[in-house]
Amino acid sequence: MSGAPNVFIVAGEESGDQLGARLMQALKRLGPVRFAGVGGVAMAQEGLASLFPLRDIAVMGVLPVLKRLPTLLRRIDETARAVIEAAPDVLVIVDSPDFTHRVARKVRAARPAIPIVDYVCPSVWAWRPGRARKMRAYVDHVLCLLPFEPDALRRLEGPPGTYVGHPLVERLGELRPDADDLAAREAAPPTLLILPGSRGSELERLLPVFRDTLARLRAAHGPLDAALPAVAKHADALRAALADWPDPPRLVLGEAEKFAAFRRARAALAASGTVTFELALARTPTVVAYKVSALEAAIARRLITVPSIVLPNLILGENAMPEFIQEDCAPAPLATAVAALLADGPARAAQLSAFERIEARMTEPGRAPSEVAARIVADLSGRTM
Repeated sequence: MSGAPNVFIVAGEESGDQLGARLMQALKRLGPVRFAGVGGVAMAQEGLASLFPLRDIAVMGVLPVLKRLPTLLRRIDETARAVIEAAPDVLVIVDSPDFTHRVARKVRAARPAIPIVDYVCPSVWAWRPGRARKMRAYVDHVLCLLPFEPDALRRLEGPPGTYVGHPLVERLGELRPDADDLAAREAAPPTLLILPGSRGSELERLLPVFRDTLARLRAAHGPLDAALPAVAKHADALRAALADWPDPPRLVLGEAEKFAAFRRARAALAASGTVTFELALARTPTVVAYKVSALEAAIARRLITVPSIVLPNLILGENAMPEFIQEDCAPAPLATAVAALLADGPARAAQLSAFERIEARMTEPGRAPSEVAARIVADLSGRTM
C-alpha cells in the first residue's frame, strides 16, 4: 500500500511520552505520516493532539491507582473507542502495561486487523511470566529495549520481539565524561550524587536513610560535595524534605545539569530505577538502595524471579552495582559501600570495567534505537514510507 500511514500512539506516563516522541521523530524522517493518540508534552511538540491530558492516567502505586480507578477505566474505554473509530494502520502502545494493554485488548476484540506494536517489553522475565503468552492474543510485535528480552519472549511463548536498543544510548554524547569531566572526578572535595527517586513513597523511605548515610560518610571521609539532581516540579518538595538535614546536598535542576553532574561525580548513591542505567553510561560508580512497604516486599519475594532489581546488573548478568534492599538498606552498610567507591581501589575499578562492557553490549555503530523501532512500525503499518 502507498500513502501516509495513520499511526495511533498511546503512552501512559512521562517516560513513555519521551519514547513516543522519539519514535514520532524517526517516523517523520522516513516520510509523511499522520498521528493520533495519547501523550504528553514531548509528543505534543511532535504534532500529537492528545485525547486527554497525560496526568489523568500517569498514576503509580496501588493506593493512587485505586483512588483514580473510575477515571482510569473511563480513559481506557475512551482511548479504545478512539482507536476503533480511527481504524489506524498501526497501533503503538508505549510501556504502562496496566493501561495500554487494556486498551490493546479492547481494540483487538473489535478490530482484529489493526496491527498492534508494544514499545517496551513488560518485565515478564522478572515477574508474572504468564503474561507473555497472554500477550500473543493482542500484541503482534514487541520492541525490546534490552538485549535479552527477545529470547525471554520466545522462551515464555510470547509474541515475537526485536531488540531495538535502549533510548539512552542515543544520548551517549551527553552522558559520557570527557577529559575535563574525568579531571573533575579527581578534584577535592569529591562530588557524591544523592538520588533518592522521585515518587513520594521513595522519598519518604529513602531520604532519611540517605541523610544518615551522608553524615556517616562525611564523618569518616571528610568533606564531600553532595549534589541531588531533581526535576524542577519536585524542587520545592525536596527543599522542604531537606530542611532538617544538617548539611543538605545542593539541588541540581534540569536535565542538562543532571547529566553534567553525572559526568563529573566521583560516585553516586541511588534508588533503583532507570537512573542506574544513566549512571552506568556516564561511568559513575554507584551504590543502589531501595525500600518498599512490608506488604509490597512480601508480594515481591513471591513474584520476582530475577537475581537483581538493578538494570545494569541484569544486562551484565552479574551484580556490578552493589544493591541494598529492604533491611539491608541502612546507613552503616551503605556508607561502607560508597566509601569503597570514593577511593581508588578494587571496588571502583571493577565497576568502571563493568560499565565498559555494558556500553559495548548496548550500542551498535550506526544503529539508533528510535530508527530501528520506526522501521518496524512502518513495515507493520503495511504502507510505504
